[in-house]
Amino acid sequence: MNIPHELKYTKDHEWVKIDGNVATIGVTDFAQGELGDIVYVEVETVGETMEREEVFGTVEAVKTVSDLFLPLAGEIIEFNESLEDAPEKVNTDPYGDGWMVKIKISDEDEIAGLMSPEDYKDFIGG
Repeated sequence: MNIPHELKYTKDHEWVKIDGNVATIGVTDFAQGELGDIVYVEVETVGETMEREEVFGTVEAVKTVSDLFLPLAGEIIEFNESLEDAPEKVNTDPYGDGWMVKIKISDEDEIAGLMSPEDYKDFIGG
């Protein structure tokens, strides 16, 4: 199971990379494995300011559709548009080319509520 040490994680199986006041967000290797072959990623919330745990989009796999929950409050400033033509990047490179959105963080205090790699590994039973 790939759980990069430099990232933070959520119980909704999203990863968060913090760079100043911008967070890059995607789904974890565990999540993409559970979902199976991803065929579509929909994010229509670019430009919106949202609260933590609000649904910012959906990911559709062959067998299911799952909501994507915002791990931190903030303004969605970018969507990885390459996923429109190649949603399988979420399966093949979830922590790299498969990232989903970037947000401008509204409340940096919320970062403390994210899980460490060790906590996430324990959470998924790794």
